[in-house]
Amino acid sequence: MKLGIMGTNWITDAFVEGALNSKEWELTAVYSRTLEKAYAFGEKYKVENYFDDIELMATSDVIDAVYIASPNAMHYEHALQFLRHKKHVIVEKPIFSTVAELEDAHKVAKENGVYLFEAARHIQEPNFKILQDSIQKVGKLHGATLAYMNYSSRYDNVLAGEEPNIFSLKFSGGSLVDLGVYPMYTAVALFGVPEKATYFATKLRTGVDGGGPVIFEYPDFTVTILHAKMSQSFLPSEIYGEKGTLVINPLTGIKEIKYIDNHTKETEDLAMPTIPNDMEFEATEFARIIAEQDTLAYEDLEDLSKQVLQISNDLRHQNGIWYKVEQ
Repeated sequence: MKLGIMGTNWITDAFVEGALNSKEWELTAVYSRTLEKAYAFGEKYKVENYFDDIELMATSDVIDAVYIASPNAMHYEHALQFLRHKKHVIVEKPIFSTVAELEDAHKVAKENGVYLFEAARHIQEPNFKILQDSIQKVGKLHGATLAYMNYSSRYDNVLAGEEPNIFSLKFSGGSLVDLGVYPMYTAVALFGVPEKATYFATKLRTGVDGGGPVIFEYPDFTVTILHAKMSQSFLPSEIYGEKGTLVINPLTGIKEIKYIDNHTKETEDLAMPTIPNDMEFEATEFARIIAEQDTLAYEDLEDLSKQVLQISNDLRHQNGIWYKVEQ
């Protein structure tokens, strides 16, 4: 399948590498605001088609699908341009700024007979599937702690008085949508939508959140989510119940899943060996869904994406965080 890309940063490089490793995709086009940047990115992949005009790329027959990793606030506008020209679209998380944008984009995708995916890579990992299948081991659930705190070098810019895109209301930034999205996806995929969600955000002078604990309340247990871009944590994640505890490390690119029995204290290693670039798994699954027109799998991903985005929107608004696109 012929793939074009928008965005020439490290995450795009990682996705392209994973897509090429899957053998399901070939990189045929690169877009950047300047052709020089596009050439600089695509040269190592021997790409033949370069664009600095989005509409020209969207109408071109040199791509079947596009991967979008532009600033968050621009995802919606960029996705629509390709969907309207019957191109499949993969958007790096967070897919859009609002649920209204998501619903409209899926409507446009359906009208044009193409697929729209959010690239939340960790839920496609084989070890995530093992984790899902292993929940029953702990017995009656008592709760979980899901941690993803990764100090961002861009936070240094914030401290220096600057406003980088990922910490900007204008560009729909903040820790919740950038890192918190991973444990939120994990919680919703494993346990469903919580009855109540509360966010104790640390707001930065730029107006977005730098991190903070999130509490998901379910009928019989709670899930604590720890995320931040202004702090670093080395904690594993845990799911605990009457019979035992599952220890997951790390939360994305899972390398270790251990089950520890409450009574015997014996430890069982459950994870399988993984690969260096876990984005290969999502690239493979997206290609499979398109090729097989697997409507059920696609609708499951669509529902999960909407559920996580709705929770994210609600948590931001609890803390008075409204993006420019919402004003």
